Amino acid sequence: MNFRTTVERAQRLKQLHAEHQPLVLPTVWDVWSARTAADAGFSALTVGSHPLADSRGADDHEGQTFEEVLAAVRPIIGAVDVPVSVDLEAGYGQEPADLIAGLVEVGGVGLNVEDTVHSQGGRVRSSQEHAEYIAGLRAAADGAGVPIWVNGRTDLFLHAEDSAGVLDEAIERMRAMEQAGADSLYPVRIQDDDDLLKAVIGAVGVPVNSTAHPVKHDLERFRRLGVSRITYGPLLQSAMTDAMKDMLRPWRP
Repeated sequence: MNFRTTVERAQRLKQLHAEHQPLVLPTVWDVWSARTAADAGFSALTVGSHPLADSRGADDHEGQTFEEVLAAVRPIIGAVDVPVSVDLEAGYGQEPADLIAGLVEVGGVGLNVEDTVHSQGGRVRSSQEHAEYIAGLRAAADGAGVPIWVNGRTDLFLHAEDSAGVLDEAIERMRAMEQAGADSLYPVRIQDDDDLLKAVIGAVGVPVNSTAHPVKHDLERFRRLGVSRITYGPLLQSAMTDAMKDMLRPWRP
């Protein structure tokens, strides 16, 4: 993909976030799923690390190298005419500038980056460390001349036994990511808790991303709560797995 097209898609992704409340980006994992979602009328997509890994027989949590991920997403991005964001986990040990350079080279125009560093035993970055990494991504994207959409993710709720008990810390972390240049924020594992979603949304000034299940959740509920961006994580692939099993079961020998 040429550089001009990448810049245009990045600009389009930013515009879509402003136009939609919420913007739904189906989480895809290969050329077929990307084309299917685009043909269904969606204006932007995201590649999820978990479903991508599953589709390739690899492990999530940075079970693939950065080079392997780029090689896998290149044909996905090239197969559709819409902006594609990519879940890059905690960065695969890459410096921010190298992460941005690789993403831009394959035509990606957005990314998720999380604070759980799986390559280092699953430790969680400090708030300052994660904010500094995001600031590095923002600076690198600006320097490259591509307005990459940075979706800053925190796993504090995911790791906590009591999600409400880490709310203040999570908000502090998300505000630090916002100040560092994150375009949106992704507090994982609170999609079923209205109070936590509303508290997070009310505490920050940029769009908040929520995970959703394409069958079990209701788009209008997320809109009513003020969620600005929705992705499916591994849940679209999981729902399709269940449907496929149901279709195949009567045909068992």
